[in-house]
Amino acid sequence: MEFDFAAEQPKFLMLLYGLIAFVAVVGGLLLLLDVVPTWFARRREAQLVAAAAGGGPVPRRRKPREGVFAFFFLLPTLLFLAIGLVVPAIRTTLLSFMDARSTDWVGLDNYGWMFAEDSIFRVLINTLIWVLLVPLVASAFGLIYAVLVDKARFESAAKSLIFLPMAISFVGAAIIWKFIYAYRGDEQDQIGLLNQIVVSLGGEPKQWLLESPLNTFLLIVIMVWIQAGFAMVVLSAAIKAIPADIIEAARLDGTTAWQMFWRITMPSIRPALIVVVVTISIATLKVFDIVRTATNGNYDTNVIATEMYNQAFRYGENGQGSALAVFLFVLVLPLVIYQIRNLRKQREG
Repeated sequence: MEFDFAAEQPKFLMLLYGLIAFVAVVGGLLLLLDVVPTWFARRREAQLVAAAAGGGPVPRRRKPREGVFAFFFLLPTLLFLAIGLVVPAIRTTLLSFMDARSTDWVGLDNYGWMFAEDSIFRVLINTLIWVLLVPLVASAFGLIYAVLVDKARFESAAKSLIFLPMAISFVGAAIIWKFIYAYRGDEQDQIGLLNQIVVSLGGEPKQWLLESPLNTFLLIVIMVWIQAGFAMVVLSAAIKAIPADIIEAARLDGTTAWQMFWRITMPSIRPALIVVVVTISIATLKVFDIVRTATNGNYDTNVIATEMYNQAFRYGENGQGSALAVFLFVLVLPLVIYQIRNLRKQREG
């Protein structure tokens, strides 16, 4: 099959226009962020030089101008938040009270449907299992890694290997683990690592991703594999931040390794541990890529995000899809607020 450049020319032109627009917008913002502060800095420097030469008092900055200057830098962020977050959130909330075609108001019917439909109730149960297991297991493995790797001989190399899954996209990780869970017939050679281990031990190969509820737990393993590296990095930094004199005093008192862990390490890294658990919980509530790539939500593996996508874009049920989106937002919002308050307390402390 030959490539016809002339036939594809409009697509290339559209791509070129998009690149030009991207460079213009990003370049313009970077130029403003460079030129404007430089202009104010030079103006301020000129004022200071003039005051020093004339022997007069040093001019003070006016607070209103600082406020305008701060607003100038915040304005792009506020606009992007309004366009990309606030407006869509309001529109989605309104759509959740309307029918599938978004023409008639149906009140709370879409929210009642979520808890009345057996399949959707199963989706909520799956999401609950994800949120309960992933943050706890990933944080536990991250803590174990951080303690074991701390001050080890090959600490840097070990941390790099453990953190490596974080550099892989969720889609890529799901594809990797699909090969691990891959199944072939009894008479064929197994290409999946898990089935090959089972066969080598004398067992029968299984279609792991088709068996419910086992498949949900196998998908959770993928998320834990990714997030454990993040937990390890944060908790390892927290462990290294423990004052050396506290550790030395505990050792002089004859504290055992187990007592050192529970009485010194855990209380010291508690704020970091809370941040890790909350952050992973938020990421877990929004999980979509892993389920979509590994099972497409089939075989009772759907979660809220995948079901929201199915209802809105596959089945054309805009109202029900929007209701699931709003419900997901309501679940994430308390965690975000708690995270913000926790970080604020740490700064004040």
